[in-house]
Amino acid sequence: MNKLKREITNCVICKEGLGFDPRPVFAFDKESKIVIIGQAPGSIVHRTGIPWDDKSGENLRNWMGIDTTTFYDVKKIAIVPMGFCYPGKGKTGDLPPRKECAPQWHKSILKYLNEVELVLLIGKYAQDYYLEEKAKRNLTETVENYNIFLPEYFVLPHPSPRNNIWKKKNPWFERDVLPALKQKVKEIL
Repeated sequence: MNKLKREITNCVICKEGLGFDPRPVFAFDKESKIVIIGQAPGSIVHRTGIPWDDKSGENLRNWMGIDTTTFYDVKKIAIVPMGFCYPGKGKTGDLPPRKECAPQWHKSILKYLNEVELVLLIGKYAQDYYLEEKAKRNLTETVENYNIFLPEYFVLPHPSPRNNIWKKKNPWFERDVLPALKQKVKEIL
């Protein structure tokens, strides 16, 4: 596993498409119980090298009902994004995660994680990749039907503050989904 971590840290498969030096950001351990598969690091995380080290991460920790120490304990939480490097800025926000990472690294990582009890699929990119045809018509329908993907996957929207409008339009998320997520995380940890 240490060899795999070194290979990922030194990965440059997306370098030509980035326009800046890659900085893969991830965290995992053979004892990890929960795997978080999100989109890709943002600019702050690219700068700090600490996964979910921004407002989205703060929101995610609140959604899960855990503190920062627990979140960054790799024996409890693995962080394996769809794109390991910050993809750059687009017209309306960050670009989508690079498509090279998940096919290149995910299988190799997940085969080492034998203690995993739950995988959080955060956002449409992770859900489409892992759920394939089982995903619903859109993210809202997929998240609204979160319980059909259990016990293997728990599907969530991205916890970005940009999604506050989505949360207001879908009050069932905070009322029904987040308590179920907190309970599941509490049971596992």
